[in-house]
Amino acid sequence: MNKILLVEDDNSLGYILKEYLQMHDFEVVWAKDGEEGLSEFKKSIFDICVFDVMMPKKDGFSLAETIKNLSPETPLIFLTAKSMKIDKLKGFKAGCDDYIVKPVDEEELIARIRAVLRRSVKSNAYNEHFTIGSFDFHAKNQVLSKDETSIHLTQKESKVLEMLCADMGDLVERDYILHALWGDNSYFKRRSMDVFISKLRKYLEADPNVKITNVHGKGYILEV
Repeated sequence: MNKILLVEDDNSLGYILKEYLQMHDFEVVWAKDGEEGLSEFKKSIFDICVFDVMMPKKDGFSLAETIKNLSPETPLIFLTAKSMKIDKLKGFKAGCDDYIVKPVDEEELIARIRAVLRRSVKSNAYNEHFTIGSFDFHAKNQVLSKDETSIHLTQKESKVLEMLCADMGDLVERDYILHALWGDNSYFKRRSMDVFISKLRKYLEADPNVKITNVHGKGYILEV
């Protein structure tokens, strides 16, 4: 059972989210402000954190930065009414893995939590070698090989492919890649990422069973 630290100062929303998460087999510790959240984090080990941003005593951005210094590998999601681009960028800069704007759709929250946990588990368990159909991908060395042929990827190509591999068979959101590797999702950054996706598709076309599927308006799925 995965353990979640939920930090939400709205009593009604906090109660609803805690009950809903527990119904879906998560263990939940609910803190009602940033200082209480930090205190609870220091008492236990959590698989993931879900923070509101606007909170008394210690806001979510400050709490995230403190927790990332204590435990860089702990994934976290911001849950907030702040929907401006500058707020999202500040959230990703603080180290969040996802950013959900209120009002909250509980089913979407569950899906996003599970997606972040999958990426976290795969990333922590491995991070060096992937098998992609008939390809071998060594992320650390940035080498994609098949039979006797090896392709030396650029750092950005390798990082994009690694993120797709970490969630192989599942949707990896376009904005997640953009914020993680480019810092924002501006038009020019999106066009730049499209170029990298096209290059990866060209490398992988040697195996007809491997493809990178574009989910319009959402992201990409690496399928074998």
